[in-house]
Amino acid sequence: MPDATSVIPVTPEVRLRPVGPSDLHDDLLHELLVWYRDRDTVRMVDGPGAELYDLGRLKAMVRYLSEHGELYLIERLTADQRWAPIGDAGLQTRAMPIVLAPAHRGGGIGRAVIGALIERARALGWPSVEVSEIFHDNLASRRAYESAGFMIVGETEHGHSYRLPLA
Repeated sequence: MPDATSVIPVTPEVRLRPVGPSDLHDDLLHELLVWYRDRDTVRMVDGPGAELYDLGRLKAMVRYLSEHGELYLIERLTADQRWAPIGDAGLQTRAMPIVLAPAHRGGGIGRAVIGALIERARALGWPSVEVSEIFHDNLASRRAYESAGFMIVGETEHGHSYRLPLA
């Protein structure tokens, strides 16, 4: 079983690299900030009318996710054989947030990352994984989680909560 410091292969070209606040230097944070300043990304992550991220809010989110579960950079192998960040993902008992840079959406990476995180949760012995909310208008995320076996277990103000039994 990989530990929280192990890289998790997703596909031959995509991996999850565990990170914490101390791993995220300013250059990398500014790279991540680009997609957290994309209005569609923020709407899918935080809901309708949510404010775009600034550096302080991004750092607070990274700190929260790493303190309450496992936080990963989603990295893709480039043509020159280096790993470049294309998103981030978290794994908590009640959340599995996944954010992909806009240019990397729609190609199955999100579904593959969900599968890798499900396997990580199984390796940790979790009985289930939950997603506290996916917004109604985030059709791509709803389809990705549902195709992985997640079932709607509740209604929220702007969407639904999901659960996947692992045992």
